[in-house]
Amino acid sequence: MNPNEALITKFYTAFANADAKTMCECYHSKIHFVDPAFGLLKEEQVSKMWEMLILKSKGNIKIEFSEIKADDFSGTAKWIATYNFSKTNRNVVNKVSAEFTFQDGLIIKHTDSFDIYKWSKQAFGVTGYLLGWTGFFQKKIQEQALLSLKKFQEAK
Repeated sequence: MNPNEALITKFYTAFANADAKTMCECYHSKIHFVDPAFGLLKEEQVSKMWEMLILKSKGNIKIEFSEIKADDFSGTAKWIATYNFSKTNRNVVNKVSAEFTFQDGLIIKHTDSFDIYKWSKQAFGVTGYLLGWTGFFQKKIQEQALLSLKKFQEAK
């Protein structure tokens, strides 16, 4: 296992152990994170997002990861999060593909990709099934995620 594969493994092991602090130690201070739920987050926002998600899960999140591959510049991984979505208490199994870019021995860019429609059907039930495919609903998901993050940051 090369150093960047070890770094990705450290990140997901910390996530599986609900250890946001160790997760964020894997990130460069200029980290950029992108995913379908939050869009683009930068620097301190990224750390706070992981902290918020772990706290909101109340210990009821299972993280599995596999297919870690990396070289000196970039890497990939697959991971699955199984949890109850806090707003609806519905069970979600989210299958994610992650891409990483490294700088100075840390992750400087992290992009998570997943099927937001499939996620919204699980998280919102019939509403997600009927509307989750629309740009309008996906924008609302992102607005709510960012609002939750903003409130979390202000409360700290």
